Amino acid sequence: MIPANLIEQAEQYVDSGAFFADLAAMVAYPTESAKPGSRVAVWAYLDEVLTPMLTDLGCSVTDHPNPHPAGGPFLVGTRIESASLPTLLCYGHADVVDGQSGRWSDGRDPWTLSADGDRWYGRGSADNKGQHLVNLAALRLLLARQGSLGFNLIFLFETGEEIGSPGLAEFAAAHRELLRADVLIASDGPRLDAATPTLFLGARGGVQILLDVDLRPDAYHSGNWGGVLRNPATTLAGAIASCVDGNGRIRVPALLPPALPDAVREALAGVTVAGSPGDPSPDEGWGETGLTAAERLYGWNTLEVLALGSGDVGNPVNAIPGQARAVLQLRYVAGTDVSEVEKAITEHLAAHGHLMVDVSVVGHFPASRTPLDDPWVGWAKGSLEQVTGKPVAVLPNIGGSLPNHVFTDILGLPTLWLPHSYPGCLQHAPDEHMLGTIAREGIVLAATLFHALGNPSADHPLPAPRPA
Repeated sequence: MIPANLIEQAEQYVDSGAFFADLAAMVAYPTESAKPGSRVAVWAYLDEVLTPMLTDLGCSVTDHPNPHPAGGPFLVGTRIESASLPTLLCYGHADVVDGQSGRWSDGRDPWTLSADGDRWYGRGSADNKGQHLVNLAALRLLLARQGSLGFNLIFLFETGEEIGSPGLAEFAAAHRELLRADVLIASDGPRLDAATPTLFLGARGGVQILLDVDLRPDAYHSGNWGGVLRNPATTLAGAIASCVDGNGRIRVPALLPPALPDAVREALAGVTVAGSPGDPSPDEGWGETGLTAAERLYGWNTLEVLALGSGDVGNPVNAIPGQARAVLQLRYVAGTDVSEVEKAITEHLAAHGHLMVDVSVVGHFPASRTPLDDPWVGWAKGSLEQVTGKPVAVLPNIGGSLPNHVFTDILGLPTLWLPHSYPGCLQHAPDEHMLGTIAREGIVLAATLFHALGNPSADHPLPAPRPA
């Protein structure tokens, strides 16, 4: 059980304003990975913020070039206390999305952390600087109290998560020994809701798909040619409807997961989606029938239309357009075979008379998850519930994306994600914010897991090491 004075120290770090001040210093660096000109800010953040924090934890710190030309550098902090101790791998990302300056409410500056009640506004406050600050601070408090962690620590930071983590998989594959560990504990993404401590074990994957109908270079007068020339927009609408119907149900069998596993169904029983004030309500009758909202979001696949265009919708003219395009995305869970998505959709459309629709896959990120029955899952859940005094939600994966597959599939690790944000944080939009209450609880939860890892007991032992 975590000592009471360690809980008090964790809470005092937030209550005193020290956490806010540290986060403000981090937010001030405009580490936008989608902008090549931000590389200077990225390097400064690594050198001036993260390296001193890792050094203070007794880590040796090294930076590594990215094997992918589109990606930024990696930073690794390593503290080895004993070869006989378990090794923890932590992860965070130093980059953020576009700051979207000028679009924030009340004249807020994305690079200046500002408080409005419990909301702390700033780009990166929730994704991901506030989250890795929670974990770094919890490790620092534990080390100060004990003089040692009781485990070995490897902390990996990447600088391109917001642009798809280019080079991360290749880096991990080439540095397996450097990153060798027993378990990953990391923080990103949202909790189930603002009030519910959450563990999730992976992420859904995504496949981005273009549907193009390119029939002719010119547009023709709709009065003179209507009823004679095929309309590409109408054709595209019919093609989309044959793939996903008007109630959001996938109609291409090859795009569906094989089944909803009983373990996933059991884990999601009683889980409520959209439990925070201000969340939109799930639409009745939308998505796969026979599933709860939680099962549709965390345990099933969806095919979403992200963009749709033909002609000039803002200034339409009386003409049949020559082309139409739609951007679709398949969000899919682990166990779905997506190796032939392009072929499956092409054949499906052809069978439904849409031979003139061109299908192309233009992006993909993998799905992955740690099994719900992995011993580390029960260990973490039990550790957290000892200190929370309330149930901890365990999700098989989040609905969104993370590079979880790098840790499960390449490094072979069980993955435990302890998020310190919530679905309404506006993480990729203006007014991104962290909740002070989540930061306060989050640092206690993180300290609890790290303390349990370094102080196993007879009634709460660590899982047995995996075979080498």
